[in-house]
Amino acid sequence: MIKIATYNINNINKRLPVLLRWLLESRPDIVCLQELKAEQGRFPEAAIAKAGYQALWHGQKTWNGVAILSRTEPIQELRRKLPGGRNDVQSRYLEAIVGKIVIACLYAPNGNPYPGPKFSYKLQWYKRLQAHAKTLLAHEVPVVLAGDFNIMPTELDCYKPGKYIDDALFRIEMRQVFARLQQQGWTDALRHRYPRQVIYTFWDYLRQAWERNAGLRLDHFLLSPQLRPRLRKAGVDTHVRGWEQASDHAPTWIELKA
Repeated sequence: MIKIATYNINNINKRLPVLLRWLLESRPDIVCLQELKAEQGRFPEAAIAKAGYQALWHGQKTWNGVAILSRTEPIQELRRKLPGGRNDVQSRYLEAIVGKIVIACLYAPNGNPYPGPKFSYKLQWYKRLQAHAKTLLAHEVPVVLAGDFNIMPTELDCYKPGKYIDDALFRIEMRQVFARLQQQGWTDALRHRYPRQVIYTFWDYLRQAWERNAGLRLDHFLLSPQLRPRLRKAGVDTHVRGWEQASDHAPTWIELKA
């Protein structure tokens, strides 16, 4: 079995003890990390290596940054930017071959407030992702799109849908974007395994959202057709959200038949 996880760590240096504790407990083979909030030279490579993982990362100061970790297989970088964004300097995409699988780690823009330039940027970013995702499918190889999509695909993925109607995470335009990705041939791994179950991956720090289970499902795995038959398990390590100094996201994972 191959265990692949995605985790919006929300500041890798601040939450390094949480990350290392979870890696030791869960032992995923491949990990996609988002929101590193660390410049390229400040990524904790030595601590990650001591935990048994090699790493590829694209750091950025302030809010962005993505990384791919691998426990056993080498990481071969393919790209660290979506095509079509010559002037886009935000670190939100990292693509590599790990073993025999193409791993695309993504951290989509939040897009709030709606309407506004941030929402427009999010729409444009997703247009680029859709075009590239279609290209990846055309290669007919195993591909995983994993990360914080900043989209709640359906009402089942939000604890209070009415509250979020005009939120950039739940706007109809965003849900349509996610649906169009699925129409290309991508499979939403968690929803495929649990079609009607309430599953959250994010709980805000405010208003005791974690204690009330007032959550959102923002972190997803989209699998190419070559991987859908290999999907065996999927889940969220929700307990990690309750750890001291934890991210507001919980690690999400899948297991694939080797």
